Amino acid sequence: MSHERLSRKYLGRAAYTRLLLAFAIVSVMLFLSAGTVRYWEAWVYLTIMLMTTSLSLAYLLKNSPELLERRMRMREKEPKQRWIIGFAWLWFVATFLVPGFDQRFDGSDVPVFAVIIAEGFVLLGYGVMFSVFRENPYASRIIEVEPNQTVVATGPYAVVRHPMYLGGLLIYLFTPLALGSYWAILPAVFIIPILVARIRNEESLLARDLEGYREYLRSTRYRLIPGIW
Repeated sequence: MSHERLSRKYLGRAAYTRLLLAFAIVSVMLFLSAGTVRYWEAWVYLTIMLMTTSLSLAYLLKNSPELLERRMRMREKEPKQRWIIGFAWLWFVATFLVPGFDQRFDGSDVPVFAVIIAEGFVLLGYGVMFSVFRENPYASRIIEVEPNQTVVATGPYAVVRHPMYLGGLLIYLFTPLALGSYWAILPAVFIIPILVARIRNEESLLARDLEGYREYLRSTRYRLIPGIW
């Protein structure tokens, strides 16, 4: 067996192990806070999460293992980004604990059609992120500039500068309704100032270190949401 196939085998094992761990953590947060597994909104949400992420990992493992390796990196190199990510984790945890408590104490009565629509937007968010994987081989999880990296200005990057964050924003903001909770919208909206801070810092770093990025900033006007910002 070649070194490349061995590396891909272990990369796949690490990626799917991490996915299952994340799935387990989110499941525990939802069902433990709800005090029951009779929580159909959570089961639908978790199924979508597992299926879409598994398909994305399979695609990357087959077609772009280098990108998958980049997506496995977790530690930010920039101190300011580490602070931003650390702060984001607080609201991430709250966003997945509040729906369970909401379910336990009957705090919200989200109609089924609203849950289904929200799940549709969650799926759309995953779709946007997948389009980024297909277009940008440098879409690392952390902010960094690779040797010989070039600016990607096609596909979703022709519409907004940060389509990966747009996909994540759709997933995150519609997660509360998808889980049948109005109260969870309160912690979820904090993703907006967090993304603003991350994007502003990221753009300053890329403009400094990535050749051609300043020109891209001028040619693609909107950062995150077309027509707004």
